[in-house]
Amino acid sequence: MIILAIETSCDDTCVAILKVKSQKSKVKSFDILSNVVSSQVKLHKKYGGIFPTLAKREHQHNLVPVLRKALQEARLLNSKLQFKIQNLDKFLNKKIDLIGVTVGPGLEPCLWVGVNFAKKLAKDWNLPLIPINHIEAHIFANFIDSKLQFKSQKLFPAICLVVSGGHTQLILMKDFGKYKILGETRDDAAGECFDKTARIFGLEYPGGPAIAAEATKFQVSNFKFQVKLPRPMMYTKNYDFSFSGLKTAVLYNYQKQPAKIKKSKKYIQAMAFEIQQAIIDVLIHKTLKAAKDYKVKTIILGGGVTANEELRKQLFEKIKKEKLNFKLQVPSLKLCLDNAAMIGITAYFHWLKNRKTKKIIEADANLKI
Repeated sequence: MIILAIETSCDDTCVAILKVKSQKSKVKSFDILSNVVSSQVKLHKKYGGIFPTLAKREHQHNLVPVLRKALQEARLLNSKLQFKIQNLDKFLNKKIDLIGVTVGPGLEPCLWVGVNFAKKLAKDWNLPLIPINHIEAHIFANFIDSKLQFKSQKLFPAICLVVSGGHTQLILMKDFGKYKILGETRDDAAGECFDKTARIFGLEYPGGPAIAAEATKFQVSNFKFQVKLPRPMMYTKNYDFSFSGLKTAVLYNYQKQPAKIKKSKKYIQAMAFEIQQAIIDVLIHKTLKAAKDYKVKTIILGGGVTANEELRKQLFEKIKKEKLNFKLQVPSLKLCLDNAAMIGITAYFHWLKNRKTKKIIEADANLKI
């Protein structure tokens, strides 16, 4: 089975082609034939964030070339014929069986570009179209290049920590397709906090990688200023998050510093180190609390912030140090960020379960898992 997947929930235009190898109706493996991502980071960098209408326009410009590149990399396109979006199936040398597309959550103008494009392809090719939840897809990214899908009885229940620029959620996963949101951010998401605090120090967007890069340069022995930031809601009894207070604390600390200190590399490095550590401390504490309370077998990470090396490293070390009997599953770095391969694998599991496509498929910016 060959799956075409489309993802336009934010500022990345993504198209992927997946091949599912099965034997006796059981999945044997997933091969990513192509996974093309056209990023708009450079375009939005000068604004320090994403402008939805601008991102929508770029998706409209990028989708056809990204689709063409994905088909070429997957070797599905007949190179002897000139590529045209009209009657596209005539240019393919191998049949596509299924289309998956992100319908939410995300930026609504961006989502509609991908949804309408997928609808047109599905209609022209007479193929089933599967609407996909972006958050669920971040979880399923873990099942692409691993053998986890064959051992579901050893995986569940699981706690899923999904952390990105727009979302910070703890989800109890009882089985494939069975979820319960235990906690989520009440204000800024972790990725949003990274972006906003990075902007305070004049660091580039996106803020997560910029903060992480500065944090690695910090040396405690060479810094003469004491920096200690709050860990908001870290010890509350629930599983919710709040990062707006951390952002405010960073701003107040910055504002009270003399001009000379504000521009100091050592000050920025020390603040970056403490910002990153504060976010990591909260995420790890809440995740392990939920894992212990619900006696899970697995902790699953997903979302762009989970590409943070310190988060991955410290969570693994904490589990090992406390001798906790949790299996930690983290996607490869390239699959943490938004991509269409994760949409494709999620579409396959939905198709496997229902073998149906919804009659009405619409974008929903606030879609819940």
